[in-house]
Amino acid sequence: MRWKMELQYRGAVVGGVICQVLFGLILVALYRALYSSHPQARPIEAVATYVWLQQAFFRMLLSSDSELLDKIRTGSIAYDLCRPLRLYGYYYVRVMAQKLLGSLLRAAPMLVFASCLPAGWGLSLPCSLPALLVAALGLLLGLLCVCALENITMGFTMRTLDHRGVQAMLNLLLTTFSGNILPLTLFPDAWQRAITLLPYAQVLDAPIRLYTGEWALSQGPRVLLQQALWALLLVGLGMLLWQKNQKRLVVQGG
Repeated sequence: MRWKMELQYRGAVVGGVICQVLFGLILVALYRALYSSHPQARPIEAVATYVWLQQAFFRMLLSSDSELLDKIRTGSIAYDLCRPLRLYGYYYVRVMAQKLLGSLLRAAPMLVFASCLPAGWGLSLPCSLPALLVAALGLLLGLLCVCALENITMGFTMRTLDHRGVQAMLNLLLTTFSGNILPLTLFPDAWQRAITLLPYAQVLDAPIRLYTGEWALSQGPRVLLQQALWALLLVGLGMLLWQKNQKRLVVQGG
């Protein structure tokens, strides 16, 4: 159902692809200018790859279930309480489908385009096939983390009835500490050691580092375990918050 809904807005998909491609080209041009005047330890090819992968899966970061937000605002979420289903799991799967399918529709053409660009401008191949497979698994675990974070914000929205504040805070934390605004690989090493422990870095930064070889394949099990632990913790916190909300839910309106 979510796939059909995403395909209904083909113009939005095309516009999103064009927008992210332009952002990718601008960011790579900026980093190339930075490297020309202040050479860095990490090669520009790795930074360009980091930028393109961030732009390709940008939809994973900034997308929310607008239908659920509308139900919370209007009070029609009360009808869902009458259904024989677990609300948290139901909406967790919904937002996961939205983020996954929306990302795939935009990432596929973007990655093809970036792969055709010359070295230093476009997407580089993964350091090895095993690294690609581990990075793909890391991307899936990152999706679990970001969906859990999204449902936690929904839980707070049930209490405040206004999603703008908590959603804006989540978007700021995600774009900053996932490496979307500035690649985390360009932060000082001491900062990186702290930031990479946060749940936001598990979404895109961790898989990209595995893809580019910034983290050796031998570190893969540790990274995946850290992502899985964060996913379990965030899901547990979200379920607890939703259960408490359902016990004291106040529905307003006619």
